[in-house]
Amino acid sequence: MSSVPETLPTVGTRQAVGALLRKDLLVELRTLEAAPGMALFAVSTFVVFHFALNRNSLEGDLAAGVLWVTLLFAAILGVNRLFVADAEQGGIDGFLLAPVDRGAMLLAKATTLLAYLVVLELVAVPAFALLLAGAAVGHELGGLVAVLALADLGIAAIGVLVAALAVRTRARDLIGPLLALPLLVPVAIGAARASAPLLAAGHGGRWLGLLALYDLVFGLIAYAVFDFLLED
Repeated sequence: MSSVPETLPTVGTRQAVGALLRKDLLVELRTLEAAPGMALFAVSTFVVFHFALNRNSLEGDLAAGVLWVTLLFAAILGVNRLFVADAEQGGIDGFLLAPVDRGAMLLAKATTLLAYLVVLELVAVPAFALLLAGAAVGHELGGLVAVLALADLGIAAIGVLVAALAVRTRARDLIGPLLALPLLVPVAIGAARASAPLLAAGHGGRWLGLLALYDLVFGLIAYAVFDFLLED
C-alpha cells in the first residue's frame, strides 16, 4: 500500500472504512440513484420474460438462467454508479490526500456494492418467484441464499475493480459494462449451474466451490492493484 508521511497521524483502517461506508449509504439514501434503479430493472425484466416466454413457471436450467442474467445486468447498473459521485465531487482526490490506507476505500466500496446487491435481491427474488419460478424458490431457499452470497462477493470484487478503472475514462458508462461482463461471465455460469439443481430440487455443491475460488482470486487481484488505479 502507498506510504503515508510520518508527520501525519494515520487513521485506522476500520474507522476509515466505517466513515466511507456511512457516507456512501447516506448519499444513496438521499439520492436513491443506484439500488432502486437496479431493483426496478430486475422486476421489469422478469415481467418481460413472463410474457415473452408465455409461461407461469420455470424450472432448472431455464429458471436459473433467467434469474442470473437478470441479476447480472441489474448489478452492472450499481457498478457504474459506484465511483461517480466521488469522481465528480473530488472525493477521490480528497481521499488520496488523507493519511489513510488505500485499502479502506476498496473495502468500503465493495461493502457498498454488497448492500446494493442485497437490496436488489430482496426485491428481485420474490418477484422472480411470483412471476416465473412458483414454489421452486421456497423449497430450496437456504441453498439459493448461499449461492446468492457467494455470487455477490464475486460481483463486489470484480465490480470495484472495474468501476475504479472505468471512472477515470470519458466513456465510463460504456467502458464499465464492456469490462465487467466478460469478467462476470464465470460468476454467472457458476451461480446458474449451482442454482439450477436447487430450482429443480437437486444439488449443485461443486459449483459453489468454483464460485468461492473465483471470489478469492478476484478479491486478491482487486486488493493488489487498487492502489495503482486510484493514483493513475
